[in-house]
Amino acid sequence: MLGVSFIEECLRRGDKVAAIIRPGSRKAHRVAEYADIKTVECDLREIEKLSDFLEGSWDEFYHLGWGPTDREGRGDPALQDSNVEFTLNAVRSAKKLGCSFFAGAGSQAEYGRVTGVIPPDRPGTPEVAYGHAKYAAGNMSALLCRDLGIRHVWARFFSVYGANDSSATMIVYCIEKLLRKEKPSLTACEQIWDYLYCADATRALYLLGEKGRDQSVYNIGSGIGRPLSEFVKIIRDTIDPGLELGFGDIPYQTGQVMHLCADIRSLTEDTGFIPEVSFEEGVKRTIVQLKKRKIKLPL
Repeated sequence: MLGVSFIEECLRRGDKVAAIIRPGSRKAHRVAEYADIKTVECDLREIEKLSDFLEGSWDEFYHLGWGPTDREGRGDPALQDSNVEFTLNAVRSAKKLGCSFFAGAGSQAEYGRVTGVIPPDRPGTPEVAYGHAKYAAGNMSALLCRDLGIRHVWARFFSVYGANDSSATMIVYCIEKLLRKEKPSLTACEQIWDYLYCADATRALYLLGEKGRDQSVYNIGSGIGRPLSEFVKIIRDTIDPGLELGFGDIPYQTGQVMHLCADIRSLTEDTGFIPEVSFEEGVKRTIVQLKKRKIKLPL
């Protein structure tokens, strides 16, 4: 989702883009439609050899690759630890390609369970392997970039949504169920959450390439927290106000994060970023895009 949206942002601004994708990726068709970009197949395990496949000198390197990111994979220390080395190898590859800027995709999971609005300078207290690996990758890549003379920014994404997100995420899951006139099964949805539309998120990332301060961490979010139930009701009302919602059908999982809201003041101060797409508008766009795909809807 982030990769495709970022490609669109770069092309809109007239930039030359090379998209690095996994060999045999089932999502390769999402970038194939962009005729003005160069696509290179390179596994994360081989990312340090990227300069063997990608010609020329490049200005900026945005490392959005990670894996696995499903619930089971996020809890596996061995699998997550490999991502730290992949990130460092991406930095080395950026240096070989002549890049003067490197941005990595961090996560709100680096903070762990906290309450209140979360500033980017809050010490990380991650609770799952995924969060630990993201935290380590951000810190270690910053050190390596400093040593190699590359400007470094670590962008911690909160809850970004869009049509290219996984069906397992709350937003896409609810939209797909409601479009089929089915009841989505949910927790009580009392959590305070911060959602940002993908186009806004990648615009923020682009602005960090232009204006982000070296060796800095930035939160990527809307900066506004609302009860999760409000977001769900907006989705339902956009599709059909008469549809049923399954609040309370599912118990909260152990260690459930109940408050997730980004402090984006430093992002705004340094880059001028202000979210442009409201949740209501972002959901409408997401629904339109999902409808264009062959979701099996009732007759």
